[in-house]
Amino acid sequence: MQPYELSLTAAAEAIRARQLSPVELVDSVLGRLEKVEPHLHAYATVTAERARREARAAAKDAAAGRLRSPLHGIPMGLKDLIDVAGMVTSAGSRVRAGHCAEADSTVAARLSTAGAVLLGKTHTHEFAYGLITPQTHNAWKRDRIAGGSSGGSAVAVAAGTATFGLGTDTGGSIRVPAALNGAVGLKPTYGLVPRTGITPLSWSLDHVGPITRTVADAALVLSVLAGHDPRDPASLAAPEADYRPGAGTDLAGLRVGVPRNYYFDHVDPEVEAAVRRAIDQLQALGARLVEVEIPMTRYIQATQWGLMVPEATAYHERTLRTAPELYQEDVRVLLEAGHLMPAGDYLRAQRARTLMRQAWSHLMDDVDVIAAPTVPATAAAAGEELITWPDGTVENVSDAYVRLSAPANITGMPSLTVPVGLDAAGLPIGMQLLGRPFGEGVLLRVGHAYEQTQPARELAPMA
Repeated sequence: MQPYELSLTAAAEAIRARQLSPVELVDSVLGRLEKVEPHLHAYATVTAERARREARAAAKDAAAGRLRSPLHGIPMGLKDLIDVAGMVTSAGSRVRAGHCAEADSTVAARLSTAGAVLLGKTHTHEFAYGLITPQTHNAWKRDRIAGGSSGGSAVAVAAGTATFGLGTDTGGSIRVPAALNGAVGLKPTYGLVPRTGITPLSWSLDHVGPITRTVADAALVLSVLAGHDPRDPASLAAPEADYRPGAGTDLAGLRVGVPRNYYFDHVDPEVEAAVRRAIDQLQALGARLVEVEIPMTRYIQATQWGLMVPEATAYHERTLRTAPELYQEDVRVLLEAGHLMPAGDYLRAQRARTLMRQAWSHLMDDVDVIAAPTVPATAAAAGEELITWPDGTVENVSDAYVRLSAPANITGMPSLTVPVGLDAAGLPIGMQLLGRPFGEGVLLRVGHAYEQTQPARELAPMA
């Protein structure tokens, strides 16, 4: 096995045991990047010399027994919305051409303090306003979409050109590309991870979190990212937690909610079958399955759009007025649509969100987690805009992908996606676990227990 194939957890253990140098790891990942990046386009910017310099410093620290965290010497990619001092944050847009960050974002600073090594910035759908990331190809089949808007980070992790990555998630933008590329993606509780220094899409829906190879990896990254930042108005002083899931697979006493509505409606049969097999595996590990009714489903899409669209338009108002031609057409149309939404619609969406949070809170009184598909279909072909379901219903691809992930953004609940197999075309399928606010430890425990019963996952085959 080459160093670039190692999970974060395995690489960290090898570095700690002095069986692997951070220099060897970073050189291996950069070699992999040089080989496959021309085919995948996961990165907006690669900072190879910086990475090698940071790896040499990490190697000296490791030799002297000064490892600061399990992330020390581990190479990462950051979504190109996340500020790093002295680097361009383009947000995937010509609007930001030449924009250079003056200071580190909170998450970048925390990762740097932990000793993580920056490989570069990964591609995003323009200003994170889409579920495709058109610049980037799926790591499993290059004629399929990467998913978005954190498509670059998910592809880099799945292809071995980053040991872990960070993404942002407003309606599914960590979990969707993670699921479509066979990676683990965690959208934390709203406010758990600060967003200071990250270009916003929708202030009341935005989250930032890790994309990794394994659930244990996600726990290690979350431990570094979580914590209050007074500069982010939404940041919460959450109780300290140990997110490491432990080695056991016993889920006795755990109640897993299985939706009888919404989450399995208009879902590809192969996706449904794979997710239900994974749920059965949780039951085999001791969990008790409980059928649940998802509340207020008819309002989910309207509430998501009713919050996101006006907030995004408000952020871009000045630039949209002075330089609309610099936006890609799909994003510009959405931003212009925000000007047409009455204030009353936005207020009604806020009220609906409050009622939805209350209803979901009551739902979670009866279960510890909910298990469901992450997305209703595997990665669409590039350029494919519509999905036609067996009953004749036609759905936009982006609407389909966000449909099952949006509830966790509206409610602020944590959500974890874990790979649970491949479809007949060899494309990854993801299972989504949703939990109570600040219940990341439970989600990670369940996801890790499932993962331990499955064969070790390999990197994407670069088909």
